[in-house]
Amino acid sequence: MVKSGMVGGNGLFYPIVGFASCLVFIYLSFGDLWISNYGDTKLGFVERNGTQFIVDGKPFYFNGWNSYWMMEHAADESRKHRIRRVLEASAKMGLTVCRTWAFNDGDYNALQISPGQFDERVFRALDHVIAESRQYGIRLILCLVNNLQAYGGKTQYVKWAWEEGVGLSSSNDSFFYDPSIRHYFKNYVKTVLTRKNTLTGVEYRDDPTIFAWELINEPRCITDKSGDTLQDWIEEMSYFVKSIDSKHLLTVGLEGFYGPKSPKRLTVNPEFWASDVGTDFIRNSKISTVDFASVHIYPDHWTHNPDFEYKLKFVHKWMLSHIEDGDKELNKPIMFTEFGLSTENKDFDLVKRERFYKVILDVIYKSATLNKSGAGSLVWQFLVEGMEEFNDDFGIVPWERKSTYQLFTEQSCKLAKIQGALPSQMAYLRKLCT
Repeated sequence: MVKSGMVGGNGLFYPIVGFASCLVFIYLSFGDLWISNYGDTKLGFVERNGTQFIVDGKPFYFNGWNSYWMMEHAADESRKHRIRRVLEASAKMGLTVCRTWAFNDGDYNALQISPGQFDERVFRALDHVIAESRQYGIRLILCLVNNLQAYGGKTQYVKWAWEEGVGLSSSNDSFFYDPSIRHYFKNYVKTVLTRKNTLTGVEYRDDPTIFAWELINEPRCITDKSGDTLQDWIEEMSYFVKSIDSKHLLTVGLEGFYGPKSPKRLTVNPEFWASDVGTDFIRNSKISTVDFASVHIYPDHWTHNPDFEYKLKFVHKWMLSHIEDGDKELNKPIMFTEFGLSTENKDFDLVKRERFYKVILDVIYKSATLNKSGAGSLVWQFLVEGMEEFNDDFGIVPWERKSTYQLFTEQSCKLAKIQGALPSQMAYLRKLCT
């Protein structure tokens, strides 16, 4: 039956075979071109030379943003268009770096369903985010796990170990010291770093679209205030990442608090509690396999002082202190990977938020003019229209308010004037800055 159906009485067999053979020849000859359409934008790997990031042999100071939600939205066809929308709009603002999640553990649209089990549909969504970012000349900082419960985080890893009967403790902090959980996380890291992008054909570890890996978002280990537990984990995991991927830079994901042995805990930390969360900015960032230090800026969440002017002074001092650390203690770049002003403040208004942003952007600009370690800042967070349900008390759609939009675009132009524009920026900046 099958054979007679193929030959048929009307002589269609040979034309069909001929057409199919032609398709096979075209694919074998030019199939790589179909894949490489996503690679038209040329990007070089971001490197480090002492306190500066280097791209194409030149210092790289940048203006960027956070959109943590991109992988999850790319996994949903009805929301996938938002990826291109935020990337295109941000590129037109001269922004060059975006930080986003490369994890979703056991949650809705989970990438990792259970230890070592992945949803290929969601992995393809992450492929899409990376490929689209390259098209717009945007480099990505990809975070690998959350200290918080959102999107699973270390809580989910502990739950998995507990459910499988191998967990040492139900404490969330056992994420950092339980051998079974460390094994789970290493397996996850290896799977992500060696993933071959289905759209570009490039393994993640070989893709210059990725600026850097971030081990964990805002790590804290409050059950060990000495910081030894977290320090051991950072040393082990940073070495493991580098053993798989030597091309990309690596950071921890710290908030920037000074630890119990640091003299700056008394003069720079927002309040006394900040030295007791199991982290130490200097100690954690000095590890040789950590390429640059990360710092967050949330004065309204960190201090009980409601005075806005006090918060502005704190921000300025906080940033200068960490830039000084980068220049004198660490000999590494400092990246301010999150900053925001909460809309839940009683005295919040949009003008104050813009003043807050301007303090931060000005410190980065001055650092760039002096070739110091303050290398760039990433505002938390950019959304696009219709994303109210994904907003927290910090999110903005920057192009909806002209003065906010101008703050960020002017920063892009000022930085480009100092260091020159990257090739991937040329078209956008030529239009933006003239």
